[in-house]
Amino acid sequence: MDIEEEIRSLQLDSAEENYGVVRSEGARPDEGENWDRMEEDPKDKPALQSREEEFDSRETKNDSSLKSQEEQVDSKVEKDMKVFTPEEVEELDDLEDRKKRHLNVVFIGHVDAGKSTAGGQILFLSGQVDERTIQKYEKEAKEKSRESWYMAYIMDTNEEERVKGKTVEVGRARFETETSRFTILDAPGHKSYVPNMISGASQADIGVLVISARKGEFETGYERGGQTREHVQLAKTLGVTKLLVVVNKMDEPTVNWSKQRYDEIESKLIPFLRSSGYNVKKDVIFLPISGLLGSNIKSRVDKSVCPWWDGPCLFEVLDAIEVPPRDPKGPFRMPIIDKFKDMGTVVMGKVESGSVTEGDSLLVMPNKTQVKVIAVYVDENKVRCAGPGENLRIKLSGIDDEDILAGFVLSSVAKPIAAVTEFVAQLQILELLDNAIFTAGYKAVLHIHSVVEECEILELLQQIDPKTKKPMKKKVLFVKNGAVVVCRVQVNSLICIEKFQDFPQLGRFTLRTEGKTVAVGKVTELPLSGSSY
Repeated sequence: MDIEEEIRSLQLDSAEENYGVVRSEGARPDEGENWDRMEEDPKDKPALQSREEEFDSRETKNDSSLKSQEEQVDSKVEKDMKVFTPEEVEELDDLEDRKKRHLNVVFIGHVDAGKSTAGGQILFLSGQVDERTIQKYEKEAKEKSRESWYMAYIMDTNEEERVKGKTVEVGRARFETETSRFTILDAPGHKSYVPNMISGASQADIGVLVISARKGEFETGYERGGQTREHVQLAKTLGVTKLLVVVNKMDEPTVNWSKQRYDEIESKLIPFLRSSGYNVKKDVIFLPISGLLGSNIKSRVDKSVCPWWDGPCLFEVLDAIEVPPRDPKGPFRMPIIDKFKDMGTVVMGKVESGSVTEGDSLLVMPNKTQVKVIAVYVDENKVRCAGPGENLRIKLSGIDDEDILAGFVLSSVAKPIAAVTEFVAQLQILELLDNAIFTAGYKAVLHIHSVVEECEILELLQQIDPKTKKPMKKKVLFVKNGAVVVCRVQVNSLICIEKFQDFPQLGRFTLRTEGKTVAVGKVTELPLSGSSY
């Protein structure tokens, strides 16, 4: 009996040593258990149980000590590395992107100066368009017997523009350099499409005036009737404070990178730019380029090609250019340039003041409709918030897209934009149509930010002396070309505008008649809400 007990205790010891070993997948667990049951003696059940309990308690102790070690490691990891939620990660990415400043660049100039080609070349050189697409456009242009137009096809996307070789709508594209993000606004040069050019220039921070150096082309664009003059005057009026004058087509056989031709163009343009209100030393930069070949755009032109040019290339100038700072904490203002339906109402525009965040409540003026911001998009990317200068698409709830028109303004609830039918403005008369005089009753089309509205001059209040910049004493009944006059203007329906001194971008405008810009002006006074003059 004693011998049997010893044997049994030895068997139990060996079982305890193997306890907890993970069986391989092929093993059959039931066999071992059945064998134990056969060998077990009912008398020895209590002894077996006590040994099993002892083992369980030992295992529990080990588990708890392991857990405490794991907890210590976890807490250390948490201290060393903060774990971000997906929303926080998204916000950090947005901030990283927005460290780069954003600028809108409008390409202006006479028809056929090479604006779309220069814009297309910029996109190609900055990696926005691949080689294969360029080859496709080259083939397409060749089929139309227009081999030199292929770069313009990057910007001119619709068939009408490609067949005629003329930009009609304002083309939009984006590119980046090391320090900045840019939106190119490719404005049409043809005089029939000046209203489209105005809508492009009204969103711009920088203007790129493209001049053709080809013999005869510069002269056609610059002389009376050419669009170079009108575009420069409009750009200045619409708030384009910095101007890059790029002398294009320098590779052309009649020019061949001639310094004499470049200097001739510069000397003719400088007096005109001064008379348009530009400070030529501070706000204007001249540089030669070839839009078709891409010379002096991303990298400086080779000395073997142009030995006399020591200045920067276009990308260097764009990176270094300084524009006035905007106020991200001001009242929110975003003139609406377009709207569409996409799982809700989406509006497009450029933020002129303030910031917008997902979930904000805003007003659509002049309707005074309260809306909620569901989503904010910059360059197709969804962001949580965006500041001034950004081109946005904002998804709204609380309004139907049919209740929104271009020219409406998305505005903060606390400080909404003024909606008026009358205002006082200071106007400079540029060039009236033949035999016209500017007097009370004069009618024209008013362009202010994204608003296009018919207007009438109700009353001439005073004429400003151009030398002293002070009002003249004599009563004024009519004025002619070149005069500066303060007058009262009336429009047919409510428009959203601001005083020029408060929001320059929402307070400067142009007057056009029969396809011609006749005057430029700024809003000086608004009526008190609910009253007229």
